[in-house]
Amino acid sequence: MADVKVVLNEGLRAEMEVRGLRFYADEEIASGGTNTAPMPTELLMGALGACAALTARLYAQRKGWNLAGVEVEVSHDRVKAADYPGYDPDKHGVGELLSEFRQRVVFKGDLDDQQRARLLEIAGRCPVHRMLTDPKVMIEELIAEEQGEQA
Repeated sequence: MADVKVVLNEGLRAEMEVRGLRFYADEEIASGGTNTAPMPTELLMGALGACAALTARLYAQRKGWNLAGVEVEVSHDRVKAADYPGYDPDKHGVGELLSEFRQRVVFKGDLDDQQRARLLEIAGRCPVHRMLTDPKVMIEELIAEEQGEQA
């Protein structure tokens, strides 16, 4: 898996690099950004939708199914844990907010209902989906500025 390097100098426009490719994240003007690139949350939703679409396409190709295209719309909202179906007070604290991602998926092509249902199931197992839903371990390490510049 590739590592991503992020550099933020002035302002809120961040430059990202992975495998020699460069892309950017920014904030809206109302938030102090320049609105010249997607916001980080939009990049995350785009990654989720793209990963679901790619995973479905690869599965359909392996099965020899006629998947002509995939469209995925991704939205995100913060909801109170207590108002969410399946709320577990032992798992979620009082007043805790959960991230709710909603994907609306359209599979194009000559597919039957069973194939579409299976593709939706497979899309929901894409690596980005699993990164967001599986148990997580986040390790943040502060590096002295001199060491960071040598990397």
